[in-house]
Amino acid sequence: MEGQPAAGQRRVRFEPDDKPPAALTAGMGIQFAALTIAGIVLTPAIVIRAAGESDSYLAWAVFAAAIVSGISTILQSVRLGRIGAGYVLLMGTSGAFIAVCVAALVQGGPGLLASLVVASSLFQFLLAARLSLVRRLVTPVVAGTVLMLIAVTVMPLIFDMVKESPEGSSDWSAPMSALVTIALVVAIALKSSGSLRLWAPVIGVVAGSVVAAAFGLYDLDQVSDASWVGVPDGGWPGFDASFDSAFWSLLPAFVIVTIIGAVETIGDSVAIQRVSWRKPRAVDYRVVQGAVAADATGNLLSGMAGTVPNTTYSTSVSIAELTGVAARRVGVAIGAIFIMLAFLPKFLALVLAIPDAVVAAYVTVLLALLFVVGMRIVSEEAADYRKGLIAGIAFWLGAGFQNNLIFPEYLEGFADGLLENGMTSGGLVAIVLTLFAEATQSRRHRLRANLAMSELPRVQEFLDAFAKRHGWGASMSQRLDAVAEETLVTMLEAEQAGGAPTDRALRVTASKQDGRAVLEFVAAARGENIEDRLAVLDEPTSDRPVERDVSLRLLQHYSTSVLHQQYHELEIVTVHVNPASDPAAGRLSRPQ
Repeated sequence: MEGQPAAGQRRVRFEPDDKPPAALTAGMGIQFAALTIAGIVLTPAIVIRAAGESDSYLAWAVFAAAIVSGISTILQSVRLGRIGAGYVLLMGTSGAFIAVCVAALVQGGPGLLASLVVASSLFQFLLAARLSLVRRLVTPVVAGTVLMLIAVTVMPLIFDMVKESPEGSSDWSAPMSALVTIALVVAIALKSSGSLRLWAPVIGVVAGSVVAAAFGLYDLDQVSDASWVGVPDGGWPGFDASFDSAFWSLLPAFVIVTIIGAVETIGDSVAIQRVSWRKPRAVDYRVVQGAVAADATGNLLSGMAGTVPNTTYSTSVSIAELTGVAARRVGVAIGAIFIMLAFLPKFLALVLAIPDAVVAAYVTVLLALLFVVGMRIVSEEAADYRKGLIAGIAFWLGAGFQNNLIFPEYLEGFADGLLENGMTSGGLVAIVLTLFAEATQSRRHRLRANLAMSELPRVQEFLDAFAKRHGWGASMSQRLDAVAEETLVTMLEAEQAGGAPTDRALRVTASKQDGRAVLEFVAAARGENIEDRLAVLDEPTSDRPVERDVSLRLLQHYSTSVLHQQYHELEIVTVHVNPASDPAAGRLSRPQ
């Protein structure tokens, strides 16, 4: 049927490398920037008003937040060196930092806040550079669970925005505005497969705002009083380099929230790769590292500018899913518009005047899509019952903490209310359970060698001893030897295709999990992704050299699953092998 994607493909109109028309790029950039700028502005407003700071500082913080959000959004899209994902990931002020930022302003003012944000960003840079070291903790299950909990954490606030009509207005004003908005967005998204679908969000918001204006909810005075062009009267608030007791007492809280924010960014960067391509691709963890590094850069700039930290907006994933537009050009346009809007108070006022009910209705659609994306990531990993149990326990505990249902009389005020946030508590539970599962697994056996076929006899000797140690016979030893040989051949072919030298260190790790052998090959090579090559084996093509398929097909035959994780500093190929007597042996279950 025309307009429908082929089997196994997603409804993506423009992939990251595509170049949509300039008019479409500008239009998409304007509508998404307009719908996101309110969140960027409101977070510093909440923090600064709660801390009792001056209006001049508020004006500066909002101005700086818009500029930093624009710069970091562009960085995410264009990928400058190792900074940035190369995907459309919108950046904006982070609500997770509200509590700690208020505490910093109360105890030491804007200077203390600036120093704490800069210091905590350094931990995020370290995490981005060494993400492979925590790969067993920050897994797709953890990331997907955090994505689902974002919806759980935010939706109660969204529902409150919808159900309350402003004082003096009709009781039907907010519900009708929200209903028109969500009905149009959903109807267009469900029934349209053409260009109209791209404009579903802005059509719904405009229509909802018109209905709200009819009820007298749209604040026209706020728009008319704002100037057309300008900069804040107050300047940069300064930087506190005294590093006194207030700094050291608050730094651990800032670091914890920064790490939780990094977990959210990891989830967003995994999810955006899933929805940005027509054909499924393996997750590239170099993209994830770049996203975390760009997030850290945004926080560093936020601290230097004296405003609240920023983070990736998970709605980026929902927007790509909703519109089918993932071209990085759109991300650049959005970032440029953020910067431009910082100098246009009139337009900021126009956006900020959109009634809460209309914004809430639109965000409801995005959060619903985000929840499904997180659920999809978890479900793909939850075939392993341990991972499924971790996701289930973490999700429901996070939901319980968020709704104050788990021993609230004992946890009230604990760690400044850190566990009262469902995303934070659920993410921590998922990480702790993952750490426990890893720590209680059977002992891993390791061998260090060089990435070369001449080392194959040593590797096979190591695996033979491993098989005997666990009571496996000659048939399993032969299967492990074959897997080692085909994995080395495939890694060397991929490395040579990538133009990298072959004299690199190799570490082979073998362990027994659930009655099967798990082999991990870690090297510093940077070649093609093996998972992607496995995925196209069955696709008919005359261009693919058959001799390069032989090792892949043999590896596919001997293993039950193959996972290839590529980082900047190394690559990791993990192969699961069932004993020969297992009827499932020889069948490949590929990650999607």
